Amino acid sequence: MTITAALMGGCSWFSDDSDFKMVSFPGVYKIDIQQGNIITQDMINQLKPGMTRSQVAYVMGTPLLPDSFDKDRWDYIYTLKPGGKERTQQTLSLFFENDKLTRFNGDFRPEINQEASTHAQSDAQGAAETLMKEQAEDER
Repeated sequence: MTITAALMGGCSWFSDDSDFKMVSFPGVYKIDIQQGNIITQDMINQLKPGMTRSQVAYVMGTPLLPDSFDKDRWDYIYTLKPGGKERTQQTLSLFFENDKLTRFNGDFRPEINQEASTHAQSDAQGAAETLMKEQAEDER
């Protein structure tokens, strides 16, 4: 009886990276653990300097833990630990002056607006085609 208890106790826990966790059994589903505010690139692309706090809150949502010492800073943190894999973390800090967004920093950078660049390319292509038609008419 004592040997069985010792063997079962020895198989229940082991140390991995100084954290204790249960022995993983093959085929057991491990859930993904998400915490914090989800941050997407689309949200970052919508942020513009001069936005009000309410506009930023509409795009980003409110931060989970507002800074009680600095009311002009909002921090967004998102962590994801996929089942059985390493935890990843993304952060974003927004800074306000006079209730207007002035800057932000963190793990994200705004992308160049793909739609605007597509319109600029089509406008340039249209202008080139018009110029070519005018030149062809002048040659006649």
